[in-house]
Amino acid sequence: MQTEIVVAGFGGQGVLFTGQLLAYAGMDEGREVTWIPSYGPEMRGGTANCTVVISNEEIGSPMVEHPTAVIVMNRPSLDKYESMVKPGGVLVINESMVDRPAERKDIKVISVKANEIAEKLGDKRMTNMVLLGALIANLPVLPLEAIEKALKGHLPERHHKLLPQNYQALREGEKYKVN
Repeated sequence: MQTEIVVAGFGGQGVLFTGQLLAYAGMDEGREVTWIPSYGPEMRGGTANCTVVISNEEIGSPMVEHPTAVIVMNRPSLDKYESMVKPGGVLVINESMVDRPAERKDIKVISVKANEIAEKLGDKRMTNMVLLGALIANLPVLPLEAIEKALKGHLPERHHKLLPQNYQALREGEKYKVN
């Protein structure tokens, strides 16, 4: 089985890190993975997105036209990627930064006030982990424990003090499971 995921938002929101973490978790679980980052010329505030493919078999192409799932961290990303989600797929919306609901009815939509949740946890940089937790709860591609293990294994040692907050943010996002 192959799962394609797009993470999109502004630079500085942890978009690329989120995708990279998914790729590391997949790799650590023995899966085939690709991760392709893309960002505008601005480092912070410009556009940023990445595509992650996780598969049980060799990946034919890392290019994705209709992802299985998309995390959108801002309104421009929702406007761009909502129509691309595969029917039956998952769309996770950072409701804190998006001022309109999703229009599609043929996909699972999860809206999360991720900025507010991250701020309650004490660090707005955890917004991406809240959204990733919501994605993992609604897309059976990897267990949440694999994401936590990848965080510990691939986060630079100097940031390990942030691991408990990251784990808590993932667990808060996980509460947004939709049936």
